[in-house]
Amino acid sequence: MSEPTRQPLAGKTVLITGGARRIGAEIARTLHGAGANIVLHYRSSEADAKALQSELERARSGSVCCVQADLLDVRTHARVVDAAREAFGRLDVLVNNASTFYPTTLGEITEAHWDELVGTNLKVPLFLSQAAAAALRAARGLVINLVDIHAFRPLRRYPVYCAAKAGLVMLTKSLARELAPEVRVNGIAPGPVLWPEDGLQPEVQAHIIDRTLLKRPGSPQDIARTALFFAADAPYVTGQILAVDGGRSVAW
Repeated sequence: MSEPTRQPLAGKTVLITGGARRIGAEIARTLHGAGANIVLHYRSSEADAKALQSELERARSGSVCCVQADLLDVRTHARVVDAAREAFGRLDVLVNNASTFYPTTLGEITEAHWDELVGTNLKVPLFLSQAAAAALRAARGLVINLVDIHAFRPLRRYPVYCAAKAGLVMLTKSLARELAPEVRVNGIAPGPVLWPEDGLQPEVQAHIIDRTLLKRPGSPQDIARTALFFAADAPYVTGQILAVDGGRSVAW
């Protein structure tokens, strides 16, 4: 007789921002597979969100809801949190995954670049965590922030993005203090696990991989498994940033 599938998150609710695609979608699949109900936030990827909802609900009907919002407008945050509570009665985990990433060459940086990059990568995690704090406290829950190894070592031509992610590192630690003891707050800092959608030249990819200790790229599944670790197996861990980068940050 086969051993039953482990479902440590059964009965819990996870809200994932930018959850329709790429790393967010893989986190949704993994935490859903561990038993969680999933709230998929999206801004413009409605078709992807609905397709992922259908995929997950083939395994467990009624276990996923989708919510659209432009999170740069903080007035939407209460509605997003309320959608999670209305759908499933509680909120246990907030995954601040939504992000904007593009270069900003010094001399060409605009205020709009600043507002978007700092907004998505720092402002939104702060204000959404604030909006979700009461629900997370009631559930003795968890916030997971998707950071970046370039929060610690700047990436050339990306000063605004790197500054925003560096701020998110400190926000993670600060929120861990502010929300303790009821809520844990941790961060995941991916390395080369998924190339930008606009692509990188093969020789650039090869150079990056050569500078990792493991000499290979990671995958979205590596990030998703780390999110599951924080959600299911790390009840005494808070205020920490875990690099998932194949040793890239060590071999710099």
